[in-house]
Amino acid sequence: MTDTLLATATRAIAKRSFCTLATASDASRPHIAGVLYSAAGRTLYVSTFRDSRKARNVAVNPRVAVTVPVRRLPVGPPAAVQFQGTARILDNDDPEIRELAAAGRLKAISGHGELELDGGCVLRIEPGRRMVTFGLGMPLLRFLRDPLNAAGAVDLPVEPAA
Repeated sequence: MTDTLLATATRAIAKRSFCTLATASDASRPHIAGVLYSAAGRTLYVSTFRDSRKARNVAVNPRVAVTVPVRRLPVGPPAAVQFQGTARILDNDDPEIRELAAAGRLKAISGHGELELDGGCVLRIEPGRRMVTFGLGMPLLRFLRDPLNAAGAVDLPVEPAA
């Protein structure tokens, strides 16, 4: 079941491009924003401005949390994939960003010229060791009838170093 849930959660993240991103300032003041992302493997990339609250928070506290809503029906609560992780700020012209963009892997965050904006940057978000799910990996009818038991969790396998 764990391998299936991991595959389901990974597919859900790869198929979508919207999530909520939670950051915190150095004074522990939380900030949550809806953002567009592009996924490349487990890593999420978010375009923003260096002077945005998101980037300022990541600069002083790289710990973040992400929720990807997964709509299964047009009504009712969405399912979700959630994780905590770390973020780091990359310049728009960072070689990693340019390579991914050239390969077409950052379309959701580069389709309107975001990577050419003055003052822009990209947040590179790596999930931690665990993903938590709500309503994924279970039949839809069971999810609707028993939402109190719709939570799941999966530990991520360690990826080999590049």
